Amino acid sequence: MNKSSTLLRFPLYQLLKNVGKPSWENFCWKSNHGFTFPYGQRDNSPRSFCSWRRMFSKGLKSGLGCPAAVEQQTPELSDKEQRLLRKLYTGLIQGHRACLAEAITLIESTHKRKKEVAQVLLQKVLAHHREQEQLNKGKPLAFRVGLSGPPGAGKSTFIECFGKMLTERRHKVSVLAVDPSSSTTGGSLLGDKTRMTELSRDLNAYIRPSPTRGTLGGVTRTTNEAILLCEGGGYDIVLVETVGVGQSEFAVADMVDMFVLLLPPAGGDELQGIKRGIIEMADLVVITKADGDLIVPARRIQAEYVSALKLLHKRSKVWRPKVMRISAKTGEGISDVWDKMTEFQELMLTSGELLAKRRRQQKVWMWNVIQESMLDHFRHHSEVKDQIPLLEDKVADGILSPGLAADLLLRAFKEKS
Repeated sequence: MNKSSTLLRFPLYQLLKNVGKPSWENFCWKSNHGFTFPYGQRDNSPRSFCSWRRMFSKGLKSGLGCPAAVEQQTPELSDKEQRLLRKLYTGLIQGHRACLAEAITLIESTHKRKKEVAQVLLQKVLAHHREQEQLNKGKPLAFRVGLSGPPGAGKSTFIECFGKMLTERRHKVSVLAVDPSSSTTGGSLLGDKTRMTELSRDLNAYIRPSPTRGTLGGVTRTTNEAILLCEGGGYDIVLVETVGVGQSEFAVADMVDMFVLLLPPAGGDELQGIKRGIIEMADLVVITKADGDLIVPARRIQAEYVSALKLLHKRSKVWRPKVMRISAKTGEGISDVWDKMTEFQELMLTSGELLAKRRRQQKVWMWNVIQESMLDHFRHHSEVKDQIPLLEDKVADGILSPGLAADLLLRAFKEKS
């Protein structure tokens, strides 16, 4: 079969065949309409490519094909954008922290064009990530740990002590700390990095504070993508610290391998944890500040939570949540916490639950992004945005019920969509 006939029978095969070339073609392919699409799939034979070709053809017929969707979202990239992406991608996989920081800033941008460029970068990083996992015999490249708890639980102090211990053991640690934004000014303090003075100076650690910008649960929609970038940058442990306000615990549990709940002593009995529904999400409960006069309260609350966990439904076949005491001030228990984490990781990997959990999480976050994007599209729809303030005033004055006002807006949206 000559080159021309191959290209006619397999129009995308020639594209994937050239993936190894160190040019911008590695990042995208161009359609007949002049649009550039990101991709990250590697293949080496026309025969094995047939299944992907059939999938794309089927999708195009139904109007939901990947190329059709990308064609509407990703226009051709300029030379400046191509140079930027080459720089960010190359620097990222080589472990340059400045490129990682710039890449995360790009995906956090709310600018429409920058969001499109960010998706091209993420697609390339995802392809690199998949290749590295294959070289690692299908095992995850990094261990993702979510950390949450009420204000004053000592999350930042624990992370600094814990992170320093990990870097001393030759691990590379990234910390994604999500800070609440003001509902009045929209500003955010971003003080976590300031509190982690020692860890922030460690060359094997990277701390990235991010504002919530009003996102429900304190976890931004780009946090999941920032985790991928950190792993692409060579960080084998990713710590996600969230705002401990209740909803954040559920949000972070859908993006990490292990969820750790940090609680201060004398923070209420075990019923407080059960009725909030937070404790059932935790794979490990850590009682902090177990030193000095707080040792006795710490022991008591540890015993109470051990009893509470026995009443909860078991979520894993191989792991039952543990309750531990630590003191970041004296360093007591910090090493034991890491031992429990590695035990959890090994058990979940061996049983296959960890990989299944990650696949499920990716689906959850896809739908989270869809919901957020649809709400934003709804608010800015030409037939709706002018009616929203009028109906809001009528609801506030008691003229219309919230349900009826919502029905009117949805009806206007459906009729013109």
